[in-house]
Amino acid sequence: MTGFGPEHLPYGVFRRAGEAPRVGARLGDGVLDLAALATDGPLDEDPALFAQPSLNAFMAAGRGTSARVREALRGLTAGPDAEPATVPLEEVELLLPIAVRDYVDFYSSLEHATNVGRLFRPDAEPLLSNWRHLPVGYHGRVGTVVVSGTPIRRPRGQRREPGDDAPVFGPSVRLDIELELGFVVGVPSALGEPVPVDRALDHLFGVLLVNDWSARDLQAWEYRPLGPFLAKSFATSVAAWVTPVEAILDRRVPAPAQEPAPLPYLREEPWALDLDLEVELNATVVARTNARHLYWSAAQQLAHMTVNGASLSVGDLFASGTISGPQRGQRGSLLELSWNGAEPIELADGSVRTFLQDGDEVVLRGRGGDALSLGDVRGRIEPAA
Repeated sequence: MTGFGPEHLPYGVFRRAGEAPRVGARLGDGVLDLAALATDGPLDEDPALFAQPSLNAFMAAGRGTSARVREALRGLTAGPDAEPATVPLEEVELLLPIAVRDYVDFYSSLEHATNVGRLFRPDAEPLLSNWRHLPVGYHGRVGTVVVSGTPIRRPRGQRREPGDDAPVFGPSVRLDIELELGFVVGVPSALGEPVPVDRALDHLFGVLLVNDWSARDLQAWEYRPLGPFLAKSFATSVAAWVTPVEAILDRRVPAPAQEPAPLPYLREEPWALDLDLEVELNATVVARTNARHLYWSAAQQLAHMTVNGASLSVGDLFASGTISGPQRGQRGSLLELSWNGAEPIELADGSVRTFLQDGDEVVLRGRGGDALSLGDVRGRIEPAA
């Protein structure tokens, strides 16, 4: 099974040679052309809604429109006699699915945060004092969010190695990946009006996989006191397909109680998404984990993001932060898998890695049982300019 059947139908943007971009829905190994379906009649919507270079106009049309479209597509594609015409994937170019309005990256995996603390603060408590009280996050760079398959050029910047008196400038030598789950905002909010945690999911359009590429050596030198900057801003890769939030909610599972109990604006019955995730490096799967290892939920992340009155816009993207589990093989970054270089990872071809080398290709994958596959996130490392 492909995981892209009538019960899933993720949205993306595609282009055929010589044609303008348009919105489509993935069905099996093909794409449903929504602009054509609206023109020809199966979709009773304005074709201009889908003759767009991003999903933003479709999302901005409101939840009523997206619900009608999803119901119509499921009716068109479900059943033993359904044979809707699709455009083969090999005939299209997949584009960035959303025009990203704002981007926030969180730090919501307890195991990941604990591992990083042990690596960089071995003589102190792994978790900082605020971590269990709020979803820690930072604002990223919108202009460097790219679609899966975009080559990733090794970044340059300042780094200072242990024992050195001064920094040096040059290509990153500890280039890393971060396996994350991203959430796309489809319903805006008003400036000055926080979104309650129990209404947060009403603002979400869908989910997708994210690889937040990270230059660990640049990050170690620059992150105090204001956090990540050049170490993160050079590229963030996202899947070409956005899974509608309606298709993912049945993957919610109870999560362990949060201790101490969050403040009232973050308080909800703990939950997470049961989604199997994996990291492949040069055709070797180096990690398998699950999104249920996230401590803070998407609803809590969104509620915290707006509690100060910050507004949401259609096309906002926020990501979970690296997802890691308690076992070594469940860690969602090379920093953790190689324990900052001390424990090299062996690949199927006999080579070893601690961090990424030029020419390496990383693929992130996700599944929710047999019926749902998240779109892959793929990227190959190119030499520094």
